[in-house]
Amino acid sequence: MTDLKMRSKTALVTGAGSGIGRAIALTFSREGAYVALADMNELGGKETLEMIKKAGGKAFFIKTDVSRTPDVEKMVQETVKEFGRLDYAANNAGIEGTQGNILDQTEESWDRVLNVNLKGVWLCMKYEIPEMLKNPGGAIVNTASVAGLAGFAGLSPYVASKHGVVGITRTAALEFATKGIRINAVCPGVIKTPMIDRFTHGDEEIAKTFTALEPVGRMGKPEEIAEAVVWLCSDAASFVDGFPMAVDGGFIAA
Repeated sequence: MTDLKMRSKTALVTGAGSGIGRAIALTFSREGAYVALADMNELGGKETLEMIKKAGGKAFFIKTDVSRTPDVEKMVQETVKEFGRLDYAANNAGIEGTQGNILDQTEESWDRVLNVNLKGVWLCMKYEIPEMLKNPGGAIVNTASVAGLAGFAGLSPYVASKHGVVGITRTAALEFATKGIRINAVCPGVIKTPMIDRFTHGDEEIAKTFTALEPVGRMGKPEEIAEAVVWLCSDAASFVDGFPMAVDGGFIAA
């Protein structure tokens, strides 16, 4: 295993209570980073915390709604208070919203998805970047999706939000490229997570339709996304900036 030189650095992970966020947090901890865990799901966040502690890592949990400025500001303040600095951030929190064509989507659903998935990423960067500017540098990875690179019928708020994540990632990367902060996005394909479980409702036939979307013939694992995120944050990716990396089993290539 390559040493990514993250020992005693601090990583902040939103959506850390399950799925991809939990895998990212565990991977940062494996690499020696101290990890701030943020999620609305208090039970899941505390489960992730116990997993890290059991493995000998150092972490803490803070309940956070990334769509609310006071929550995000407090999340970053508490991270710096706990660990003294902020080096890496994985802005991963997201929701899928309701399924239905663009005419059937409600304003409430639209606002909620955009507020969490896009406004949340903006708010996180707004408060994370000033802390990173106090260091020699930093790295941020925002979780977009293959739905940020292509359209998906029936998910217009989600698709719009994830396209927005790709756009704001590229813009922020340009704005801070000369200031030692790299900002990238990861675009997962169909990954076996609680979000996919909500789509399939445990129906094996529906699950097969999702699997069929992947040229490699299987769903991805949260750990496969986590490896990409942590690598993008590391010095091994020092010349990668403003890039929406598809980790998708060939989905976008098909």
